[in-house]
Amino acid sequence: MGDAELLKLSVDVGGTFTDVVLELGAKRWTTKVLTTPASPEDGILKGVADILAQAGKALSDIDTFVHGTTLATNAIIERRGAPTALIATDGFRDVIEIGTESRYDQYELALERPKPLVARPLRFTVRERIDARGVVRLPLVESDVVALASTLKDKGITSVAIAFMHSYLNPEHEKRAAELLRGAMPGLAITLSSEVCPEIREYERTSTAVANAYVQPMMDGYLTRMESRLAADGFRGFLCLMTSGGGLTSVDIARRFPVRLVESGPAGGSIFAAQIAARLGEPKVIAFDMGGTTAKISLINDFKSETVRMFEVDRAARFLKGSGLPVRIPVIEMVEIGAGGGSIARVDRLNRVTVGPESASSDPGPACYGLGGERPAVTDANVVLGLIDPVAFAGGSITLKPELAARALETHVGAPLGMNATMAAYGVYEMVCENMASAARVHAVERGAVASQHTVIAFGGAAPLHVARVAEKIGARRVIVPANAGVGSAVGFLAAPISFELVRTNYMRLGSEFDAAAASALLAETSRDIHAWVSSAAKGAPLEEKRVAYMRYVGQGHEIPVELPNRALTQADEAVFRAEYEAAYKILFKRIIPHAAIEIMAWSVAVSTRQVLPEAIGPVSPKASPPAEGFTPFFDGRSGKVITIPRYNRVALEPGARVAGPAVIAEAETSTFITDSFEAWIDAAGSIVLDHKEPASTGALAAREGVPA
Repeated sequence: MGDAELLKLSVDVGGTFTDVVLELGAKRWTTKVLTTPASPEDGILKGVADILAQAGKALSDIDTFVHGTTLATNAIIERRGAPTALIATDGFRDVIEIGTESRYDQYELALERPKPLVARPLRFTVRERIDARGVVRLPLVESDVVALASTLKDKGITSVAIAFMHSYLNPEHEKRAAELLRGAMPGLAITLSSEVCPEIREYERTSTAVANAYVQPMMDGYLTRMESRLAADGFRGFLCLMTSGGGLTSVDIARRFPVRLVESGPAGGSIFAAQIAARLGEPKVIAFDMGGTTAKISLINDFKSETVRMFEVDRAARFLKGSGLPVRIPVIEMVEIGAGGGSIARVDRLNRVTVGPESASSDPGPACYGLGGERPAVTDANVVLGLIDPVAFAGGSITLKPELAARALETHVGAPLGMNATMAAYGVYEMVCENMASAARVHAVERGAVASQHTVIAFGGAAPLHVARVAEKIGARRVIVPANAGVGSAVGFLAAPISFELVRTNYMRLGSEFDAAAASALLAETSRDIHAWVSSAAKGAPLEEKRVAYMRYVGQGHEIPVELPNRALTQADEAVFRAEYEAAYKILFKRIIPHAAIEIMAWSVAVSTRQVLPEAIGPVSPKASPPAEGFTPFFDGRSGKVITIPRYNRVALEPGARVAGPAVIAEAETSTFITDSFEAWIDAAGSIVLDHKEPASTGALAAREGVPA
């Protein structure tokens, strides 16, 4: 049976909704259900049962089940992990509290940092020492480790992180300590920093090991329950997990390295956007994912998302780098802000309308849900403005209550500012759109790009309602809302490759100190380790390998990735690497530093199954648009008047059909708002394409490739 005939299921557990997608060849079924925070598997299995009933299938028919979850992230943020201890080298117990000694806000006198996941009384040390070349200076004192076992038992510790100095070069002491602890405490979960993050930078490596240990027992229990319940219901297929780096991994690897799941949902969204970009031939894209709790923005160039090796969890100041707990894992690069449908609006001490980052989540949810929420959220503003049909929201699974939304907005936003509920809703809408536009501008500038030169691809349940206004603010001329945009991340899961990436440190400089033989040996060893992990999950599928060196000018703080050939290196490669590094540096900073020394800090190997991009679609012929299904009152804040705008059903719009803004195109998963600056048309893939209206005539639009005249 070919891959196109496989029945594949994906589930994305978000802060507000759980999205479920079932796919058989070109046929796709989707649904959304409210997330059940206390027991996520309950919401998942309800959504799975609903979608299987739609398709007339059984759980036993599913070949592949792809799962992405926020469980690990939420456990860290809410401090609901296992009783965890840290074992460090003697003298280094406070690495995770000292950090880098930097201040994320120079002028904040009452600076707050997130509490370490392991409190000081549970941070222990043993005598051992390995130097920066991997040479043992002080052998591990094994009696120290054995003596710790009884202390850990007395304190009820169920998980331990072991992070010794320079273990990324020589893991001998960490492995021996783990062996001794397992002998004394069978069943203890143990994370070695040399396995989860074998890289230089002591603080980040220790923090990553601690985070992994903190969530490991919980994730192991959750995955065990999921597997058991699925098996009891007849599932016999392959269950895999989405990782933060944009690949799939097996349940066994997810149990070992659950910290790699922290950004699994947003990673699926970036893959979804990259697939759409390839299908529509859009090489420069801003992926805009707005769900119930957060908005995520990432850049996609030439149909690929960029990955980085650092992510921060639980930021004390959500928008400031350095204010969270660093986790050094492969992750798709994006900016994430507290701007979702459930983000709560309020008036601050300066009488400004402020939105997020606090969210109403799914429990109690926005005021319009009628589940007990009393504070206004972005969804409430959309309902009051007339952008959301209260009866058809989430495919009719939830009937919204506009009167509760209006009351919450008037009480918490309108009254303090002397405005009615409608104007308060407009203020909330404008503010959340400005927050997202600002994030897009900043993220683009940090990557050496200009936001206005990109096409915006919008997905997630709330993004299509806001994307046209965000595009106006950043100057983007084209917006695309793909089919199934409301469950875009879950759709992206189904296109993700099975993969794993590992980064290891072996410091060397380019020039006379470059050791091609040592670098080749390290890369070959790393490759063998990863192939051993990936091959079992790939089940015979052909594998691809990518090798990268992380380089910087000597004395700089951060590295730039340079791709390496997939072969043994030679001394002649040194000149090539220098040229490639300087070319990459110039793209980011518009200049290079002539004759400056360059150093390699780390080496990366990624192994994955082949990811196939879809073929580009062709143009469509223009067709007459069907009449609007109805009309809805909409408050136009710029004119201060209530106007009547048409509402279309997306299912009734065939390829080639055109809709001039302002208008709303509704569907089961979301609704797309077209401002009066845009004209929309349906392309051959069923995407809604919004093109900025040209001042002269629609003929200018027609001249663009694929646009019906």
